[in-house]
Amino acid sequence: MAYTARTRIREVNEDPVFRGVGASIFPRDSWHVQGDTLGTLDLAWYSCIRPEMTVEICNYLHDEALLGRTIFYPIYSTEEMVEDPDKRGCGLFFRGKAGAPTAVCCAGGGFAYVAAIHDAMPHALTLSERGINAFALIYRPGAQTACEDLSRALAFLFGHAGGLGISVEGYSLWGGSAGARMAAWVGSLGTAAFGEKALPRPAAVIMQYTGYSEVRTTDPATYSCVGTQDGIANWRTMDRRMKALRKLGTPAEIEVFPGLHHGFGLGTGTVAEGWLDRACDFWLQQRGRL
Repeated sequence: MAYTARTRIREVNEDPVFRGVGASIFPRDSWHVQGDTLGTLDLAWYSCIRPEMTVEICNYLHDEALLGRTIFYPIYSTEEMVEDPDKRGCGLFFRGKAGAPTAVCCAGGGFAYVAAIHDAMPHALTLSERGINAFALIYRPGAQTACEDLSRALAFLFGHAGGLGISVEGYSLWGGSAGARMAAWVGSLGTAAFGEKALPRPAAVIMQYTGYSEVRTTDPATYSCVGTQDGIANWRTMDRRMKALRKLGTPAEIEVFPGLHHGFGLGTGTVAEGWLDRACDFWLQQRGRL
């Protein structure tokens, strides 16, 4: 095992095995990150951060890179990154199984930073264990740029589906907090609204802890979950949106977990544990109806 809970975050970021990609594993904005080791990592607005999962993810990426396997796919060309340096580091951390359906996971962070190490990579890791091709997106902070990056990521996946060995039919978008808003916006408005060619909308959007309340007839089937003690995303707001979607005839489910705060991620060891499996079942059921 290359890393333990005592490993410094900087050691992972600068590990030569990643060939520069290590800097994208953790949020770049240090103001939102506390702790200097994998075991002491703390992220603004997040709860239930589990050091063992952080260690597992970093070791998985290390081992894959050591074997020479691609762990990160940039979504912008070299020319685009030269023209706009903020696009450097934007891309997809990949896990998956040949021919399996595809999910894209978007972390939150208030559009100020990207909390993928807790709010997207664990989801991708868990989904992959179900045989899903799960991608964790690293995007530029900011609501508009984030949606542009998600749309570009989808264009990349559709354009390289054959080479990646993935099925993009009936894909899903996942997101927590700000990431959930990204998934909802791109899912309902479409990729063309954010500068990419029009692509098929997802079979389902999976949303965690967000106060997003917009409702459209173009919203995909939606699963949501939130805690009753969430001081950022009120569970009643999410519940009202699910009811409004169902009134329009859109499949919509919500789970409300007693006592949980904002940003519980996978919810391992809490009353929310297992929500991801139920959300995945919801998505695959919608996919089967296409």
